[in-house]
Amino acid sequence: MDGHDKGLQLLAGRPLAAHVIERLAPQVGALLVNANRNHDAYAALGHPVIADTLAGFAGPLAGLQAGLAACKTPFLATAPCDAPLLPDDLVERLLAGLTAKAARAAAAFADGRLQPAFMLCRREVAGELERYLAGGGRRIHTWLEDIGVCAVSFADSRAFINVNTPSELAELEVEPCPPPESA
Repeated sequence: MDGHDKGLQLLAGRPLAAHVIERLAPQVGALLVNANRNHDAYAALGHPVIADTLAGFAGPLAGLQAGLAACKTPFLATAPCDAPLLPDDLVERLLAGLTAKAARAAAAFADGRLQPAFMLCRREVAGELERYLAGGGRRIHTWLEDIGVCAVSFADSRAFINVNTPSELAELEVEPCPPPESA
């Protein structure tokens, strides 16, 4: 995003992260935002903001580590700040898959591939994640395979669009986000 914080880029006049929060908040008991910069701007979206505890912007697993450390519930759901179309039933379906397979983590599977940033994991995986990160591991796919992820199929691959460039954001402005079904 040309060096700008993706989650704060405007879509339909609101930050991308606000769209994600609007869709995810009704699906969870409590919501935390993981951000390593612009804490005040993210806090203005109405939820607590936590930063990575691992130095050096180590990627999405560092955010997951921070989330697990702050998590007060048996499960932690994740979604990236640049995915404003995430499914309204994401957490429900991930939980169903995780429970049916007695897995420790479930991730969305769409468009022929795992969408690991859209995940539900048991809080008890925190120790394994700590060890993986301490050993230099950074690949989310590898860690999920190591702990036995359950892939949960979703037909609508558009729901997992990540907005990574100004042109992708402009495309979404032309074809706006539908409101969450519960709205």
